[in-house]
Amino acid sequence: MFLVALVLICVLWEGYKWFGTAVDGKVFGWKLPARTNDSAMPHVWDVLSRFGDPERRGSDTPIWFVVLEGAWFTFRVAMVGMIVGVAVGLGLAIVMQRFVTAERGFLPFVIVSQTVPLVALAPLVVGWGGRLSLFGVDWRPWMSVSLIASYLAFFPVAVGGLRGLNSPEPASVELMDSYAAGWWTTLVKLRLPSAVPYLVPALKLAAAASIVGTVVAEISTGTKGGIGRLIIEYSWDATSDPGKVWTAMLGAAALGLAVAGLVSLIDLAFMRNRPQEESLA
Repeated sequence: MFLVALVLICVLWEGYKWFGTAVDGKVFGWKLPARTNDSAMPHVWDVLSRFGDPERRGSDTPIWFVVLEGAWFTFRVAMVGMIVGVAVGLGLAIVMQRFVTAERGFLPFVIVSQTVPLVALAPLVVGWGGRLSLFGVDWRPWMSVSLIASYLAFFPVAVGGLRGLNSPEPASVELMDSYAAGWWTTLVKLRLPSAVPYLVPALKLAAAASIVGTVVAEISTGTKGGIGRLIIEYSWDATSDPGKVWTAMLGAAALGLAVAGLVSLIDLAFMRNRPQEESLA
């Protein structure tokens, strides 16, 4: 189905390019939202063929290799941010589940935190990070990018984890109480396993959010080495080489899909040890 959806997107792209106009105008009384000339919307095959061409004149390095290097750098930075975000989000979910007052106090701020514009937050984090030194290690620019990625990643884990930890049936919780199980035993043996169906979608959202946060932070801060920096550099050639711009964008999209697929593999590992539900006859 993914391949079918991918082909459908390409067909829609080419169909819009064929049906639309090269300049802003109207078709059957409808105003088109985008131009369809080659500078704004290059053909799909032109973008794909650009991956095999050298990045710039006089260079032997193909553009696919440069995009792959940038995606690898962004992936590592995003994974650091995702790990921090998942740890913070899951920790908040456990605290909010344990204490009702903590849920009432923290949950509104968790929701409000996602209303802060990331573009405005990124320069502040970079400015603060430039003055920090942790355990004798100077703060690096990529650490600011990872921190911004974790800022987006913790939210779905906190909300999904809280819902998952509260998902066990009251009868199951009462059974654990009848065995004189403590809070920690109930958390490990009952609540966390019950939260897996809620945590896996939250982890997928956190993975995608960490990639988005990393790319946006790289663009906002100008951090070199990542796919966000390539988007900035390639956008300078948007008029003369529009296909080059789309290679970096497709690289970022492929990176997000790869990270979501990685989370799906983790879900399969959990599913392998999960008991199968028996259907009633």
